[in-house]
Amino acid sequence: MDDFYTEQLIKKQADSKDTLKKAGLIVLTVLSVLLVFAIPVGIIFPVVMIVVDVLVFSNMNVEYEYVFVNGDLDIDKIMNKSRRKRMFSVDADQMELLAPVGAVELMQYKKVRTYDYTSGKNQAEIYALIASNKGELCKVLFEPNETIIEGFFVKAPRKVIRK
Repeated sequence: MDDFYTEQLIKKQADSKDTLKKAGLIVLTVLSVLLVFAIPVGIIFPVVMIVVDVLVFSNMNVEYEYVFVNGDLDIDKIMNKSRRKRMFSVDADQMELLAPVGAVELMQYKKVRTYDYTSGKNQAEIYALIASNKGELCKVLFEPNETIIEGFFVKAPRKVIRK
């Protein structure tokens, strides 16, 4: 069997929006604890805020897994290393273009709906995959390794632009 298989795990870095959410939740939790001294029945507020903090903080620990098997790419979101959700799936036949972000060939796809499954690191090599998904054209930003790029190139060489 000539199966072409590779998988890659990318950890998403916390951006400023995530940091702001965490800081806001911590401030609200501290305020709810202080509220207990003003309202004796207010003990429920800190308990609720701590539960909310735990749930939101655990969902901010995100990794993306790219699995490429014989021309099929699946992108899964893994939250807190325990829950997995399929975010995107595409076959090489549905793909219109795979190119590094900033390539001239991507200019015509500027207004297409974009999904970002990258780590958020500045020095990362980000590629854009243009594909038909559920009847509409979309752009998926991700950080494939050389094996994934080579796999798409083998399946659809005219649709892949390398760096």
